[in-house]
Amino acid sequence: MHVSIAGKIDTVTAPALDRELQEDCATADSLVLDFSQVDYISSAGLRILLRLHKRMVERQGMRIVNANETVREVFSITGFVDLFTIE
Repeated sequence: MHVSIAGKIDTVTAPALDRELQEDCATADSLVLDFSQVDYISSAGLRILLRLHKRMVERQGMRIVNANETVREVFSITGFVDLFTIE
């Protein structure tokens, strides 16, 4: 399944994104998250990704693609580059 996300993922937007991803990805075997239009991600967004990653690792996995430099820096600082497949 391929999911495109846009805007900021922060404490305001994270709950709605979490609900949508839980519903949309409930039966997906694998997941590609397209971050080409994500401007910012906070710790609230990282928690969602971590929870989703734990679910998807039991299946065929999850990849994050097209993340901009700002988002990649957050992944790098938090060590998530070692956990997620980021392309």
